[in-house]
Amino acid sequence: MEIKIRDYQKNDCPAILDIINDAILNSTALYDYNVRTLTTQETIFEEKLQKGFPIIVAEMNNEVVGFGYYSEFRFREAYKFTVEHSVYANKNVIGKGIGKLLLTELIEKAKQQNLHTMVGVIDSENTNSIDFHKKFGFEEVGFIKESGFKFNKWLHSVIVQKML
Repeated sequence: MEIKIRDYQKNDCPAILDIINDAILNSTALYDYNVRTLTTQETIFEEKLQKGFPIIVAEMNNEVVGFGYYSEFRFREAYKFTVEHSVYANKNVIGKGIGKLLLTELIEKAKQQNLHTMVGVIDSENTNSIDFHKKFGFEEVGFIKESGFKFNKWLHSVIVQKML
């Protein structure tokens, strides 16, 4: 089982959309309520690429099984050295090292772009993701109570940060 990490291509978007929409419908990994269309997802990614941010995919057996990216943390100029990242894997391959490979590559790309810090916003109940990030040197630096509402309950956000 070889996992290949490579740059995103537009024809990867349908497989990525399946991963995203599954997360929207079945988890609190994304605080969205409604599934995305292919056009919406392509537009989101095109905007990130136009700003010079990377989008990468994990491929196994010639199939996209995960993806990751980072983009601006906030929109004020002074935040330009801080990025917020996201990493997702197909639920059928969780635990096979895909997230590890994707996050490692994103951290390296951020360093190459001379960024200063990387942050992630994780639902507080997603302790697996919080622990995963700690293995990469991310620290918990914030907790926002009731920052989201999904599945008929209030959700809390944990902010993790890694100095690059």
